[in-house]
Amino acid sequence: MRIMTFIMLMCFSAMSFAAEPDLENLLWNDPNTPAMGAEKPRLTLVSFTDYNCPYCKQFDPELEKIVQKYPDVKLVVKLLPFRSESSAHSARIAMTAWRQQPQQFWDLHHRLMSKKGYHDDASILAAQQKTGTAAIKADEKSGETLQMNLILSQVLGVQGTPATLVGKTMVAGAIPYDELEALVKQELANPDAQ
Repeated sequence: MRIMTFIMLMCFSAMSFAAEPDLENLLWNDPNTPAMGAEKPRLTLVSFTDYNCPYCKQFDPELEKIVQKYPDVKLVVKLLPFRSESSAHSARIAMTAWRQQPQQFWDLHHRLMSKKGYHDDASILAAQQKTGTAAIKADEKSGETLQMNLILSQVLGVQGTPATLVGKTMVAGAIPYDELEALVKQELANPDAQ
């Protein structure tokens, strides 16, 4: 099934949400992808992010703030390790934590996002130790999920992080909170919000 999904995704040349429910599910409802907020959202934000990206580290708290303020909004985090091998390593650890210890994932996520500069093995392990996830070792499933995130980002034309899908509108880069909130309000006012 995953191989067929990869092939289908690679064949897309543009976003077509109405025609491709599998794309919708991979973006908004993949159980292997961390999510927070509304269980039955009127609007979903999909954040492509990297633990070594300084702009992601600034923008991530703004996205969470939106979810806390608007109970009809869901945030899906698609880890996209663009920057280095430590980006990939930290993302694999986080994805494994999401599946094995979901109650501790957000603490680990916040720790990894709060480090100034690039991660190394020691900083990733320190984040794990402080969040009770030190026993977690990255597994093959986390690598598959990250590969799917990469394919989705290519299909959507993501060229860097952060990149955020607000409903069906792609936002490149970190925008000011006021602009993000205005876009969220606009999308929530749309009767076809997703």
